[in-house]
Amino acid sequence: MSGSPPMRIGVYLPGDLAVRLLDLMNELGVSNFSRIVQEALRVYIVEHEWRTSGFVSGVIVVLYNHEVRGIDEALTDIQHNYLDSISATMHIHLDRENCLLAIAVKGDSNSLKKLIGSIESLKGVKLVRPILVSTAP
Repeated sequence: MSGSPPMRIGVYLPGDLAVRLLDLMNELGVSNFSRIVQEALRVYIVEHEWRTSGFVSGVIVVLYNHEVRGIDEALTDIQHNYLDSISATMHIHLDRENCLLAIAVKGDSNSLKKLIGSIESLKGVKLVRPILVSTAP
């Protein structure tokens, strides 16, 4: 809520995390700890809010082993099942074995959760990283 007054809270960090944060802040020339925490919380909220419900958009990044029999066809079949949510895809050959698939999506978060689950269940998929944000339709 933009009209809400600021709220002061205390945050306790493990020593090693605090040292890493302070070192990074020094390297970047950032001196305002509150701004760092605010930015981190905004990123956290945007990265996870989509999981609750609503209309979302973004990219699903998939790293997979191209050498696994049938993986390319299975990924294509899954994408065809979600044509209403997929805007575009990009296929990148990383090396002889590994490929990266970037799937641009928009739609209902429940549908996209099913899409992500379908991809994660495939043999040969090494990583699925949704980068999704809640948006208004």
